[in-house]
Amino acid sequence: MEFPIKLQSGRPRRVSEEERLDLLCRYETELFAQGVQTIAGVDEVGRGPLAGPVLACAVILPKGFRVPGVNDSKKLSPQKRETLAAIIQEKALAVSVGMSGVSVIDEINILQAAMQAMTKAVNGLPVKPEFLLIDAMQLPLAIPQKSIVHGDALSISIAAASIVAKVIRDAMMRDYHQIYPEYGFDAHKGYGTARHIQEIREHGLCPVHRQSFAAKFTQDC
Repeated sequence: MEFPIKLQSGRPRRVSEEERLDLLCRYETELFAQGVQTIAGVDEVGRGPLAGPVLACAVILPKGFRVPGVNDSKKLSPQKRETLAAIIQEKALAVSVGMSGVSVIDEINILQAAMQAMTKAVNGLPVKPEFLLIDAMQLPLAIPQKSIVHGDALSISIAAASIVAKVIRDAMMRDYHQIYPEYGFDAHKGYGTARHIQEIREHGLCPVHRQSFAAKFTQDC
């Protein structure tokens, strides 16, 4: 399998999956070469939806972890994410999840809630990380760390965290669908699709909606 990448010249070329994984592992490879033994990738999902929690995951992968297909969770099908999440959780040295619920999001804002969830995930790791690779965020932790913009597409540890977090949050939203089937949480996972907004206008908000995000859609009801 081959994937397109852009060279410094701006011209795309096709790369093999092996080459893509080499690029995806470059931050980890450099840190391992410096003597770092435990690297945690940290990512969150759910900053944008109108409903449901923001959920973060921290993953410490073993040295040499190279599972084909691992990538930014948004680029994978639900079935592929499920398969990879199971492999990641089986092979990882440590996995931890942190969550900030709707009331926290409404109280302290989504950015702070996301940071809180990520901090919880790191602090919950049963293995202490020596270094953190974080998707576009700095955390208030006394652990050396690097913030990487679009890190879920550039670091295998962050990509792994994004996959596990996405699978767990999607499962939570399917559970919410069983309680509040009129909103279609199983399909849109709380994001602001046209259908979701229409359901809010018809039924109002339910307890898993973020008041700070979704209340504006009830104003013309």
